Amino acid sequence: MMNRVSSSEIPAPALRSTEPSQLATELVERLKYRIGKDPKVAKPHDWLTAAILVARDRITDKWMDSTRRTYATGSKRVYYLSLEFLIGRMMRDAMTNIGIMDEMREALMSLGVDPDIIAELEPDAALGNGGLGRLAACFIESMATTDVPAYGYGIRYVHGLFRQEIADGWQVELPETWLAHGNPWEFERRESSYEIGFGGGVETLDLGDGRQRSVWKPAERVIATAYDTPAVGWRAKRVNTLRLWSAYPIDPILLDAFNAGDHIGALRESNKAESLTRVLYPADATPAGQELRLRQEFFFSSASLQDILRRHLQQYPDFTSLPDAVAIQLNDTHPAVSVAELVRLLTDVHGMDFDTAWGIARETFAYTNHTLLPEALESWPVPLFERLLPRHMQIVYAVNAKILLEARKEHGYDDQQIRNISLIEEGGERRVRMGNLAFVGSHSVNGVSALHTELMKETVFADLHRLYPARINNKTNGITPRRWLMQCNPGLFNLIREAIGPEFEDDAEKLKALDAFAGDSAFQKRFAAIKRENKIRLANLVQARVGVRIDPDAMFDIQIKRIHEYKRQLLNIVEAVALYDQIRSRPELDWVPRVKLFAGKAAPSYHNAKLIIKLANDVARVINNDPAVRGLLKVVFVPNYNVSLAEIMVPAADLSEQISTAGMEASGTGNMKFALNGALTIGTLDGANVEMRDHVGEDNIIIFGMTADEVARVRTEGHDPRAIIEGSPELSQALAAISSGVFSPDDRSRFTGLIDGLYNHDWFMVAADFDSYAKAQRDVDALWNDKTGWSTKAIHNTARMGWFSSDRTIRQYATEIWGV
Repeated sequence: MMNRVSSSEIPAPALRSTEPSQLATELVERLKYRIGKDPKVAKPHDWLTAAILVARDRITDKWMDSTRRTYATGSKRVYYLSLEFLIGRMMRDAMTNIGIMDEMREALMSLGVDPDIIAELEPDAALGNGGLGRLAACFIESMATTDVPAYGYGIRYVHGLFRQEIADGWQVELPETWLAHGNPWEFERRESSYEIGFGGGVETLDLGDGRQRSVWKPAERVIATAYDTPAVGWRAKRVNTLRLWSAYPIDPILLDAFNAGDHIGALRESNKAESLTRVLYPADATPAGQELRLRQEFFFSSASLQDILRRHLQQYPDFTSLPDAVAIQLNDTHPAVSVAELVRLLTDVHGMDFDTAWGIARETFAYTNHTLLPEALESWPVPLFERLLPRHMQIVYAVNAKILLEARKEHGYDDQQIRNISLIEEGGERRVRMGNLAFVGSHSVNGVSALHTELMKETVFADLHRLYPARINNKTNGITPRRWLMQCNPGLFNLIREAIGPEFEDDAEKLKALDAFAGDSAFQKRFAAIKRENKIRLANLVQARVGVRIDPDAMFDIQIKRIHEYKRQLLNIVEAVALYDQIRSRPELDWVPRVKLFAGKAAPSYHNAKLIIKLANDVARVINNDPAVRGLLKVVFVPNYNVSLAEIMVPAADLSEQISTAGMEASGTGNMKFALNGALTIGTLDGANVEMRDHVGEDNIIIFGMTADEVARVRTEGHDPRAIIEGSPELSQALAAISSGVFSPDDRSRFTGLIDGLYNHDWFMVAADFDSYAKAQRDVDALWNDKTGWSTKAIHNTARMGWFSSDRTIRQYATEIWGV
């Protein structure tokens, strides 16, 4: 048996030189010995890989040192389970955080390589869809920055979320091939491989003395293998691990079938396994799609928990200490099956009794809820869940019995309250409610903004909150200022540093010192000049990608986020049509030149969302080509929204659209990114907009529309959108134009159904909020014409956004939930 060396006995690595000459030497060495290329014939992608490898080696030194420290001190670890990690490009982020970005640029240029060109070649890691995945990426970086020992666990999607192209105005989904040429940041960990089962049945073993143990006998098994990527914090104080799972078959090829001539069938096990990690969010409109989605969620949950328990036993004799050494955070309901899986592992595999296992699970897990939408609180048909995970179905029923008996006997819950808290939905098709499972299986349940957290208590989890009144708490989301200011907007970052010093780099709340410069005319001019440079960069991208010329001196009015009816891109488009009509009918007025920019992806099976994308493009085609508009209004939909595109659009925004139906957006983080970069927000009192208003001041944000309470009351008491529309000339005229085919002459009924929805129910309050929104936009025009006043407000926004750093959020999680 090999002797183990204590982590404290291993010397820390010697510091590597960061001199540009030394980096240049290392670049050539990596090129020759790791890539096999002579510098004379190396291509830009070769230099990109070489640069990443040079940075990765330095990060690995810190990574190993961080791991040794964690073992040596016995620090509690945090495990963040998320189906999404929208990390984007990593090179600039990593090099900035380890402090070699400028030196690497100099080294590359000394070798005749343009660092900006090779940086553009790095693919975006297609591991997320939107805010949920980007939040996870910000959190992983902030956990390292705040010195919290952590692992992020997810799936190593081969294609991830689709690549979006626009064909004749329609969204077209194509595979995103970010892994086509490998990922130089990652390390395969073949030793960290685990069997994951599906299907089969459950046997009961009699252990004597009245004791029994259940044994799950899966019908299918696959192998989960880990791939690790270092997640480096600011100044490389700590490097944590992002561990992603790939699926492999136990038998890659069925030789008997292959030799019998069934060459396709011989690979069915490989295909079945690989489908698990092929695509993020497979369409679940079909039973097969639902099954694949559930398989994915159990696959990564089970692999992660097996890995966590294996690591725990390396340091501790048993699992009684698990809650003291381990904190597992469930990012939304996708990993909620982990609750049942941990109980299964502790009872069936490690011999613990059910009540003890349940108590340990509940003290170990915490759950972050990200939505109040019932359809987004996942649930699975009982027959599907039971067929795929028979032992877990037994555990769910056992937990449910425990919870319901407690509620009935100890708290006097009536039949309706019992139905509300049950883990099984009984109305119509019986379904397993994953949100309820995550809630009862966690010691902490947090919302992600103050409003969202209160609404959780009043709506989706009202009766569970009454049963466990101390469980729900708030942790308002945040963003990492390294990515969303320092790296995406270096001009503004350097200006701030020059004005107030470097202290804000380590404590974002020190940005408040910038308030003193909000009224300084010289500072305002430099602030505005940097904004204009960012707008020119975006204008060049739009010209190259869409073929539309936009004026950098116009107001850039930007809405970028997932396309969904509750986010109300439709409200923005309808207002654009109304503004178009006004500009044509009142040409003598002094209209503010405005460019409305949209970007975002619609779920492949979400018909109305895809129709909204088509409408945006149809409206853009008409408005942008109408000489009567005189260039005063342009509409642009920028395809294939991802992190890299956001890093260009966010710094260029003058106006940030955060216009979701009040009470439906959990938090939002795009609102924070825009404001940090000096954009004014037009928005409803929804999600984190409420707290943003409190921090930036009512005079520095444009609020319109109904509140969450008003929306709830209107929905309860009844809503007559037709009367509202008929009473608003601008709205009725805009809707009539869209519905009648003015913007779709090739198919005049294309948008009729979409507009009929506004007349008949207007669930998302587009018609109800239109007049308030249109008035707010004209108030924005008046503000824009006061250049000094606009700049003052924009600077105040940047100065007062420090509280929304994800470092603050993570410190709150660490002290109030994780006990780290």
